[in-house]
Amino acid sequence: MSNDDTDDLVFKALGHRVRRRILDLLKAESRTTGMLCDLIPEIDRCTVMQHLRVLEEAGLVVAEKRGRERWNHLDALPVHAIHERWIGPYAAYAAAMLSKLKHRVDA
Repeated sequence: MSNDDTDDLVFKALGHRVRRRILDLLKAESRTTGMLCDLIPEIDRCTVMQHLRVLEEAGLVVAEKRGRERWNHLDALPVHAIHERWIGPYAAYAAAMLSKLKHRVDA
């Protein structure tokens, strides 16, 4: 899979507010699917599992079976890769442009 394909999966996963909420919950600590369902009562278990599947495909969640429980763990590396590829360089460019503007205004 190319880097662009991987980026597409991550952006797709981050594009839905329920998936971002799940990631926020997993950032605090790993949780079972049941725990996530309890914390997001407005959607049913099947829908939570569908969102988890999208997050897994993007590499943002790693699932581990422990007996009858499925523990979900956050993998922040794909988000870091997006930051390195997209956010960091664009933020540096914007800061440089603002610095140039400030120097022009001050001059």
